[in-house]
Amino acid sequence: MSVIPVVIDRASPVPLYHQLSEQLTAAIESGELKPGDPFENELALAARLGLSRPTVRRAIAELVNRGLLVRRRGVGTTVANHVIHRRDELSSFYDDLVRRGAKPRTEILELSRDLVHPAAAQAMGLPEDTPLFYVRRRRLTGKIPAAVMNNYLPPQYADISEKDLRTRGLYEILRARGVRPAIAHQVIGARRPTAIERRLLELRTGDPLLTMTRRAYDGEGNPVEYGDHCYRYDQYAFELTVHAS
Repeated sequence: MSVIPVVIDRASPVPLYHQLSEQLTAAIESGELKPGDPFENELALAARLGLSRPTVRRAIAELVNRGLLVRRRGVGTTVANHVIHRRDELSSFYDDLVRRGAKPRTEILELSRDLVHPAAAQAMGLPEDTPLFYVRRRRLTGKIPAAVMNNYLPPQYADISEKDLRTRGLYEILRARGVRPAIAHQVIGARRPTAIERRLLELRTGDPLLTMTRRAYDGEGNPVEYGDHCYRYDQYAFELTVHAS
């Protein structure tokens, strides 16, 4: 069991539990603590750092809630499988995976260069009969399926090649064309998978999905894409930082 050095600053206005959780998070995200590693128990950690058990318990609970640690009866607390954390910035799933050090692999499941989809067109502020560029992809990290992504783009992007879609992220492709997504409206949720999604993501009966819909625009307010994505619950998390007004 790895013992992670932690420095607690009792003079800091940052709560002690948050100082602890942030340093443990950094150890997991850097790979110092690896998936499956046993985690130091609550009593030992509290004694080592001179912290109260409630403080340590709260820090550990925060990591469990974020999907970084897993508690199993009879096994104890262990580091979870790698979870990709999407921060509150405008990036693609491909960007997130590469930033984490993963090697993403993409399969194209469906592609149309002139799909009429009234709901997607309306979401981008386009006439409902606009022919859209549509691609449905499955993204994997190694052999593990992580997401199924449906993307709809305005017709000027219909010449995007299948090769690019297999080997590059969508936003990387757009940036290479001089298009820079600047702002997006995202809705994050969860639901039960369909039978097809369960098969594509290799989920068990009863496993949930994380979902995200996104409408993205460039700096001039022109629509760039509408995305409807679903993610394996154990492979992805959305991380947001909020500030008091």
